[in-house]
Amino acid sequence: MKHAITWLALAAALASTDALAHVAPAPPAPGAFSDGPEDPPPARHPQDPADALYRTARTALSQNDYRRAAQLFRQIADRHPRSAYTPDAYYWEAFALYRIGGSANLRAALERLESQRGAHPRAASRGDADVLVTRVRGELARLGDAGAAEQVSRQASRTAESCPQERDEVRTAALNALLQMNAEQALPILRQVLARRDACSAKLRERAVFLVAEKRTADTESLLLDVARSDPDRRVREQAVFWLSEIPTERAVATLEQILRTSSDSRIREKALFALSRHRSPRAARLLREAAEQSDLPVDLRANAIFWLHENRSAENVAYLRDLYRRLDRPELKEKALFSLSQMRGQGNDRWLLGVALEAGEPIQMRKKALFWASESGAPAAEIVNVYDRAQDRPMREHVIFVLSQRPEPAALDKLISIARSDRDPHLRKKAVFWLSQSKDPRAARVLQEIIAGE
Repeated sequence: MKHAITWLALAAALASTDALAHVAPAPPAPGAFSDGPEDPPPARHPQDPADALYRTARTALSQNDYRRAAQLFRQIADRHPRSAYTPDAYYWEAFALYRIGGSANLRAALERLESQRGAHPRAASRGDADVLVTRVRGELARLGDAGAAEQVSRQASRTAESCPQERDEVRTAALNALLQMNAEQALPILRQVLARRDACSAKLRERAVFLVAEKRTADTESLLLDVARSDPDRRVREQAVFWLSEIPTERAVATLEQILRTSSDSRIREKALFALSRHRSPRAARLLREAAEQSDLPVDLRANAIFWLHENRSAENVAYLRDLYRRLDRPELKEKALFSLSQMRGQGNDRWLLGVALEAGEPIQMRKKALFWASESGAPAAEIVNVYDRAQDRPMREHVIFVLSQRPEPAALDKLISIARSDRDPHLRKKAVFWLSQSKDPRAARVLQEIIAGE
């Protein structure tokens, strides 16, 4: 590329810049794959001379007092070289230094990790140490260390070749570090990783999908589409289909439609339904509705399609779900329709749900579900009281008593008190008394005392 400045040249130019010398490591992106443990294991050697020191160091680290933690872990290794805690103290000192950040601390962390490799090659934390080395180098590269940048680049490049001996966490850390340094340089390597089809690179490809999706570029869509269609590993395909939910194009919707219609893997199709729910195009909404009514589709997938329809809170979807509820013949699907409508607030669904609760021809379980979700979606307590007054059957009235007991409004407690005092059905009076006994409202306690006294 003409006039392009390579990352290594840029890193070398930045190496003398003091402004970045004390920048702390950037926190991992939400949902990023973990690169190692964040807390030392609990103390397990009470007779060990370094036990108290280790406990103090561990507490300092858990409280994010990284400077004190680094000092204390250093003391363990220096004062108690034969302690059972010493082999891993090198790692935790380095980890604390990494968390402090700044070029000097990061280089000190690398030095301690190298000392651990030489003195304690069988330490329990050695595998995590290799990951931390890569993370530290990536951070040094971000601060302008050309040598660290070159090492990260070489390590990341090896991931696109034959299966290396390095742990997947190390390889992922290298890719992530390179991506943070220079996306233009990292994406060709990620593309090579994703083009592999061997079993040993499946986990790495899965993590590469996340990195591609995390660092949105012009190539993100085509890379995810290719993986979703052709990767031989189901988990890798699942990740690609999931992240297609963040690609708002008709091309992505077309791929999701193809997956939904042709895949025999229910988990992949489930991810496709979720991804479609995140798109706001008419085509995506149509595909969800078709899936909801597709009789040859597994019931759990139809239920998921109905569930995800609430993501698009359009008047059209509200009308569709109300109509669909009347046409469904499976209780698990009808229940999902009730729930989806309850999540689409501000469109009169609470009153519609209360209407279902009063329909004597509906199965009692559906009526109870409708009442519960109407209450959860914000139906006024007075309208729930009205359901009690209009319902003719004991099971429904008993459920109304329970729903009223969960409401904080005075009107709900007023109705429970009225039922406990004067309802004609002794069974319902007992139910109201029970729920009044669970209330912390002083009025409930007074009414219970009156009932006990026979007043």
